[in-house]
This record gives sequence, structure tokens and C-alpha cells, in this order.
Amino acid sequence: MQGMTALPDCRWAAFTEDGPWALPEPDGPDGGGIRWLGLAEALRAAARAEVPVLTKASKVPPGRRVVRVTATLGRAVVPWLWRARRGRYAGPEASRAEVSRRLREAAEALGPTYIKLGQIISSGEGLFPTELVAEFKKCRDQVPAEPFEVVRTVVEGDLGARLEDVFSSFEPTPLAAASIAQVHAAVLRSGEEVVVKVQRPSVAAHVRNDLRVMAWLAPFLVGRIPISSLANPPALVELFAETIVEELDFRMEAANMVDIATMLRELGNQGYVVPRPHPRLVTRRVLVMQRVHGFNFDDVAGMKDAGVDTHEVVRTAMVALMEGAMVYGVFHGDLHGGNLFVLPDGRTALLDFGIVGRLTGERRLAFLRMMVAGTTNDVRGQMAAMRDLGALPADTDLEAVIRDLRLDQATVDPTTLSGEELVAEVQRVVKALLGYGARMPKELMLYVKNMVFLDGAMARLAPDLDLLAEIAKISMQFAERHGERLGRELGIDHTTVELNMDSVKASFGVSNDTDSLTYRELQARRELIQKRMRDHVAR
Repeated sequence: MQGMTALPDCRWAAFTEDGPWALPEPDGPDGGGIRWLGLAEALRAAARAEVPVLTKASKVPPGRRVVRVTATLGRAVVPWLWRARRGRYAGPEASRAEVSRRLREAAEALGPTYIKLGQIISSGEGLFPTELVAEFKKCRDQVPAEPFEVVRTVVEGDLGARLEDVFSSFEPTPLAAASIAQVHAAVLRSGEEVVVKVQRPSVAAHVRNDLRVMAWLAPFLVGRIPISSLANPPALVELFAETIVEELDFRMEAANMVDIATMLRELGNQGYVVPRPHPRLVTRRVLVMQRVHGFNFDDVAGMKDAGVDTHEVVRTAMVALMEGAMVYGVFHGDLHGGNLFVLPDGRTALLDFGIVGRLTGERRLAFLRMMVAGTTNDVRGQMAAMRDLGALPADTDLEAVIRDLRLDQATVDPTTLSGEELVAEVQRVVKALLGYGARMPKELMLYVKNMVFLDGAMARLAPDLDLLAEIAKISMQFAERHGERLGRELGIDHTTVELNMDSVKASFGVSNDTDSLTYRELQARRELIQKRMRDHVAR
């Protein structure tokens, strides 16, 4: 900030200028002397290696937990299945809504692991069935907090000292309680204001047991009920395991904070800041970090009263996500309103780094090719990149996919279709994708999920932003800043790559002669399409 001497770690990371401490630059294998930073890569490798073991389908039920899970899911699904087979529901939509409600209630009854799964599904519009997403949005935001004495035991056990010897104050009531952990406001003995993230004491064992149960149950659900066949239960369990296992060790989360902060600084992104993790007070189950204050991401009125440019807030988020994934292969993987604070100066503080997308080597190049092909209307290049990213099997006949999905045909404006035609088209595309064994790789799922969140954020923060003009502007800036480097990596002449606006317009379902499209106008189109589909299903 103007007139303030920034702490030295601001030279290499996107931290706030003023802070409770400065981190040493992570320039060595031991993370510049920070032990948890030096351990991060080995911990990530161990977490990745654990996923196939946890998600391997077993012929033998994995322990006693399976009894409760099976009974709870059975009570949820069997009555619905009985009624559905006897035609007791008004139509397919009502049937799907009913099973979604029952699955959400079952998840809440089964506890943190299943609530976490529900929360991930709830932010996956376009990735999971609509009814399932809508129902899981009702998953309670606040999981019941652990008693303070339990929190004290975890903190003291992991830090190896009495609470009073580390903190001059520690709020017994948490600021928030989630499925994996809860966070408490505190002040260190040295006077710094901090937030302490404390893992629930038994959650790691519960998560691993639940993943084994999920892996055992998933094959039995394939094709049994329409809503799960769309979600592909075994692939969903694997995706969930990849996401949640890394959240069980806060040393990886602290390292993620440093990696994202470093990436943002190297990109020259001035719109984001990251709280500093404490250089010593980080363990597997306890994470002490700098406390930041700001506007809730939904507090549009408060931001505008403070003179914050809400359009710029959205623009910064979009650019940071694109640059992180395409240029560095690392990005925050769980953007939502609770993980973002907008500071009075208009910058956004990123919170909660338990889930981070990492694209390395060939996977990053595949993602990059997919994005470039999508903006230049290269359908075959886009399909080949998706295959290389793992979204399609390696032996997929790409020409057949293009034919079956009709990607080689002119885009039809969906608002010109009847409800019957819209429903038929969705069913046709889903059936074709399932037939080819399509799946959603973790990194692509996280990226799309973030884009879905930003889409919703735009509705609140920038409803009158011209999407076509904004995409053109961002693409031009991106090419100027990174075109030469990315062209070299892809082995192409970056000066010959041009944004195909007709392709961009087609992705929104509008005609080539459309000059502008605000989010408000796009939302009106979506609502019309959804209404026609609902009206058709209800008939």
C-alpha cells in the first residue's frame, strides 16, 4: 500500500505489505529452513500413491462401517426405487428430485466425509445431475463444532506446548466449522492476530474408512439408478479421493499457500493476496496463519460503498485462474464465497488452500492445447487434448466422437429449440459421452468448478459486463504477456494464433452477428432454456 514499507517476503510472494511476520524465501530443498515446506512434495507423492489403494474395489465388505453406510443408503434409496418402479412419481424430474433429496439426507446422517462429498457435488453445476446439485446445496454450511476441550487437546498435542504458552487468547467458539476442520481466532503470545485451523481428531481415519466403503459400494450403483449412472460412481469416488486425501495434512495446505502466493507474484497479479502461514506453527492437524479482514464476497453493497470496483474483482479472478492453470499449472481449486475476502483496497484475499489444482508436464501442455484449440475453433485439436488430459480413453476414435456429438456441424441456438428437443439433445450427448468412457480428471473438474463459481459471482458483482468484449480483451492481454512463451512450449508460432469470436459466440449459443452479450442477457437465455425443459418434463 502507498506510503508503507512492505515486508521483505513481498518481493517474491503475493502477501500483504504489513503482516505479523515475514517468511524466508523457499530457495532450497528444506524450504528456506521451513521444515513443513521442505516436506510438502514427499507428502503429496504419498497422498497420490494412497488413492488407488483406498479406491480399489474390494469383494469383501471393508469393516463394520460398511454396515451403517449400507443401511443408511438403503433406507434412502430402496423406498424411492420401489415407488419409481411402480410409477408413483409425476415424471422423471420428480423422481430424480426425490432420490436426490434422500441422498442428501443420507449424506448428512453419515457425517463429515459424506457432507464434504455433497458440498463438492453442490458446486459442480454442469458436471453432475441438476437435481443432485440443487439438493446438495442444502447441505448445512456449519457442521457441528468439536468441543473446545477436544480442540485444546489437538492443538497442544501437535504443537507440543500448553495453549496458554503459545497464545495470549484463543476464542473457544470457532469462526466456522467444516467437515474436515474448524477455525478459531487467536492472538499469539508475541501479539500477532492469527487464525488457527484445527483438524477434527478422528476425521482422517473416518475419511479413509469411508473411501474404502465408497469404493466397495460404487460398482453396485453403476446403471442401477439413472442419477448415479450419469455421475459414474466409481470415477466419482476416485475423483473425491484425489481431492480429499491431500486435505488431511495441513503441512501440504501451508505449502500450497506459499506456492500460490509465489505464482501470483511471478505473474505480476496485483489483485490477489494470500495470508502468511506461520513458519513454525504448522503440523499435520494444526495450521496457524495470518488473519485478514475484508468484505464477504457476497457483500456487493459494502464493496460498492467502499469504492471497490466489483467488475475488476471478477476480472482479476478470471485472469488469475487462467494464468495459474495455463502458465504455471497451479491454481486454487476450491473457489467459493467462504474462501474469498475482498479487502477495502479492492484486492481479494484467498483463503483455504486444502484443494489446489496441479497440472505438471504433459498434462499442463494438454490443458494448454485444449484451451488454445477451444478459442481458435479447432475441434479436433480440442478433442485430442481432452484425450491426452485423461477425459477420454487413450484409444478413443476422436473422429467418431466428433461425429456422434455433432461437433462438426453448425451450432444451433438452444433458445430456438422446443423443450422436447432440448431434453432429447442433452440425453443424446450424455449417452454418447458415457459410451466413449468419458470421465472428468481432477484438475479439469476443479477448473470447471471454479469457472462455474465465477459465473455465479458475475451475476452478483458484474451483471452488466459485456462478456464478448471482456473475453476479447483478456485474450489479447494474455497473448501479449504469455504468447511467446506458450507458443514455444507448444511448438507453434504464437503470432498466427487468433481468437475465433465465432467459436466464443457458439459456446454461448448465440449467433455470429451478436455484437455484445451481458451476463444479465445470458442468464435470461439460460432461464428460458431451463423453463422449456422443465415444462416439457412436467407434461
